[in-house]
Amino acid sequence: MPSLENENQDMSKGQPMKKKKKVVKRWREEWADTYKWAYVDVKDGTARIFCSVCREYGRKHRRNPYGNEGSRNMQMSALEEHNNSLLHKEAVRLQMASKDKIVADKPIYVKALMSKTAGSIVEAALKRDPHELEFIQSVQEAVHSIERVIGKNSHYVNIMERLLEPERAIIFRVPWVDDRGETHVNRGFRVQFNQALGPCRGGIRFHPSMNLSIAKFLAFEQTLKNALSPYKLGGAAGGSDFDPKGKSDNEVMRFCQSFINELYRYLGPDQDLPSEEMGVGAREMGYLFGQYRRLSGHFQGSFTGSRVFWSGSSLRTEATGYGLVFFAHLILGDSNRELKGLRCVVSGSGKIAFHVIDKLLAYGAIPITVSDSKGYLVDEDGFDFMKIQFLRDIKAQQRSLRDYSKTYARSKYYDEAKPWTERCDVAFPCATQNEIDQSDAINLVTSGCRLVVEGSVMPCTPDAVDVLRKGNVVVAPAMAAGAGGVVAGELELNHEFNLMQWSPEDFESKLQDAMKQTYQRALKDATEFGYAKESPEFLAYGAAISAFLTIAQGMTEQGCV
Repeated sequence: MPSLENENQDMSKGQPMKKKKKVVKRWREEWADTYKWAYVDVKDGTARIFCSVCREYGRKHRRNPYGNEGSRNMQMSALEEHNNSLLHKEAVRLQMASKDKIVADKPIYVKALMSKTAGSIVEAALKRDPHELEFIQSVQEAVHSIERVIGKNSHYVNIMERLLEPERAIIFRVPWVDDRGETHVNRGFRVQFNQALGPCRGGIRFHPSMNLSIAKFLAFEQTLKNALSPYKLGGAAGGSDFDPKGKSDNEVMRFCQSFINELYRYLGPDQDLPSEEMGVGAREMGYLFGQYRRLSGHFQGSFTGSRVFWSGSSLRTEATGYGLVFFAHLILGDSNRELKGLRCVVSGSGKIAFHVIDKLLAYGAIPITVSDSKGYLVDEDGFDFMKIQFLRDIKAQQRSLRDYSKTYARSKYYDEAKPWTERCDVAFPCATQNEIDQSDAINLVTSGCRLVVEGSVMPCTPDAVDVLRKGNVVVAPAMAAGAGGVVAGELELNHEFNLMQWSPEDFESKLQDAMKQTYQRALKDATEFGYAKESPEFLAYGAAISAFLTIAQGMTEQGCV
């Protein structure tokens, strides 16, 4: 290493150095290059081992017994201890999180469209919002589904172009104070996408990944879902990049009150009523509604939620999960099959996932998995009602799903993995968007899956959708299969329903009827536009066509507004 020798000679002219120092420095330079997070620099005339993430050296991370000198083995141990320190791990985590937020470097998967007209709609959206990956993805799927509709009537091209621009997008700051008195600020969103059919309904999501692209895509998908449901409603969505995990009740309350302080002026029974979504449960909805009631000065048009004392339905949280299973039952029934005895893979471990499992057990199916952000749990014996209650207790105590395996020996928890490699007949993705990528789709096809029922919004990436369709796997789209939440939300706001206090059996009957209507509408419109019932995209295309035609009629009749 000539350059190193020259450098050492220059240093030796300025001040005498022992041979041991040169050897230690050479060791440092040689092995530090093999470690991703370490580099060597001179600090106060001494060569130090630095963390390349946070630019600090070993002792400042954690006092280690070896210091910065000693034998090569001691130096290696010092670096390993440095890399395992909590401060270093946090620095690495923050760096990776910042990389994830840089969306400009991520490629946008552009599907080939048969007609130039449909392609021009996607190109215009891509040119206008090039960095909104999730929104562009949902636009592509919708345009691809209604391509034949656009081809038959050029009037719908203009309707689709107007539909893809939200009526209103509100972005605001949310300042709040934690329990230590420190001030924080988050960003709030509410996108009221389309109100041609009626006042907006849609969820509020609190999650660190929340941004304008996700808010727009959720609002667009909610618009289509509401149009497909028996209730003619507009669509909206929103939320914040606030993370309620690990926050105290008082901190969550202060954040929710600050959030609604800005948003309340855009809400109302005839304008927009929010509902629960990821990170927003009964606690958050209660705080949001309390502040909304205080500011608006009336109780009319309460938010949809599960609190019986300020809304009517006691089955609000079950509705979406139950509706997914009812929809799967309808699909299988058309081919003379039933859920009984089928192995079902479920992702997620929130309200929707657990209620899906509850209803699967009622139908005699065998649910075998749940998952969280760190991995997934599989029980080869299948879950039962007692095991699910145990899982609910684990989640309520904010413990890891791994603890389940300590009680049930035949179960196993897999770190940093997804459940799509497990042998199954039906899959219920109920976690988040794009949770099934191309490799996951290949795993599902090879594991024997023949039906995917979307519990989360847009759970499959575009290339995953292509793989599933080529593998002849039927995909039940979220806009149709997830309509149960829309039904329950409207029933909650129905004064007559609240007075009658229907039993759970009556509520389920109403929910089943609504899911059947949604299913039949999708079948009817897919058939009218020439899609074969045996094709795997039949339901997805039919649902999108039916929803779009309903919205297009309202927009046409109301003129250019």
